[in-house]
Amino acid sequence: MLQGKNKLTINYTASIPFDQRLYRQDIKGSIAHAKMLAKQGIITESDAKAIIKGLNSIRKEIEQGKFQFKTELEDIHMNIEARLFEKIGDVAGKLHTARSRNDQVTLDMRLFLKEEILKTIDTIKALQSSLVELAEVNKEVIMPGYTHLQQAQPVLLAHHLLAYFEMFQRDKERFSDCLKRTDVLPLGSGALAGVAYPVDRQFLAQELGFSEISNNSIDAVSDRDFVVEFQAAATLTMMHISRLAEEIVLWSSSEFGFIEIGKDFTTGSSIMPQKKNPDVAELARGKTGRIYGNLMSIITTMKGLPLAYNRDMQEDKQGLFDTLDTLHSTLEVFAEMLKTIKVNTRRVREAIKDYILATDLADYLVKKGMPFREAYSVVAKLSEYAINAEKSFHELSLSEYRNFSPLFAKDVYNITLESSIISRDIPGGTAPNQVEVALKKARKLSRIESSQEKKREK
Repeated sequence: MLQGKNKLTINYTASIPFDQRLYRQDIKGSIAHAKMLAKQGIITESDAKAIIKGLNSIRKEIEQGKFQFKTELEDIHMNIEARLFEKIGDVAGKLHTARSRNDQVTLDMRLFLKEEILKTIDTIKALQSSLVELAEVNKEVIMPGYTHLQQAQPVLLAHHLLAYFEMFQRDKERFSDCLKRTDVLPLGSGALAGVAYPVDRQFLAQELGFSEISNNSIDAVSDRDFVVEFQAAATLTMMHISRLAEEIVLWSSSEFGFIEIGKDFTTGSSIMPQKKNPDVAELARGKTGRIYGNLMSIITTMKGLPLAYNRDMQEDKQGLFDTLDTLHSTLEVFAEMLKTIKVNTRRVREAIKDYILATDLADYLVKKGMPFREAYSVVAKLSEYAINAEKSFHELSLSEYRNFSPLFAKDVYNITLESSIISRDIPGGTAPNQVEVALKKARKLSRIESSQEKKREK
């Protein structure tokens, strides 16, 4: 707590401008703590009831916009406690028995982040669902697959879109894993050494919905790994969104023309009336850098801190809140934007260069008995010849083919985009029936409830 009254110091050290959004968690934790104190005979039942009634009244004041947050009271904990004194008198002073602001703040953060992780998983699922819908509608569309942004081999557009589904599936798993380590009760750790009262931490864990209690009081008040871990998982999710955003920007350009984005998710130019700029995708790509910065901020803050609590750790909140708000809004707007995307199937097909079947020609020779490396060399020379002659593979005569290998026969003309796609008929491949299997699995995964969500509903 502040010892002096210097206004500069008060404003500099106060966290209430941003930690006031933890009010629900702070009050929830305090109510559970009051119940536990009464259960253990540390305070009377009547005192606990007065405290709980006062806290519920304060929560309503905040939700109705009637609560006056005061910077000189420093943080959400002291603002609520001061108001509780005003409402119920000296009994309010009993609430802070057997706890410290050190274990109180990490409790609030854990309660808050548990809720936000579940929300994050929900928003990722919504985005996945939009990806599946877009893939379903276009599951027969063949597009050029790229490496190095050069046409490589033909793939189904649905297969390409489902690659992002897999990325977001891993993201969901990371957040679910983060939830396990966030779901630990720190209350009862006190300032750092535990508390000298017969508290019931298991009761608190059950009351507040925690799966386990912390094992070490020093670690409990100084740990922000769960914040770092969430930020890291969010960084990866935003990276995946940014990659998708980049493709949307490219595909919607005049040069590609593969897709058209709904007008609600594009903007015009101030002087060029023909423009339809993919600003949502571009902004998501840009906001990713800010999320990276928030991760770097918290790990840099934590790297030099000795045990246990240090005031530096107050800096754990603003970056986290910004990451949460940015991640959720980005996931939500992308889920809606994807629903408006129309694929120009003609333009996609026209964009495919005939030479994209070069690997299939090499595989053709391998199936005729030629070693792959030799087949690769033959087709490399054949491709160079065709390009110089300005002919597609299908425009080459059989005699021209046979100039490069006698193994070429009339069936070489059976190699098409469709045959190339169908031939990749292995689990994880781009063959239509494999993509159908992947779509079926994706539909299930985008609908299925996580164990955490089931637990939440109960």
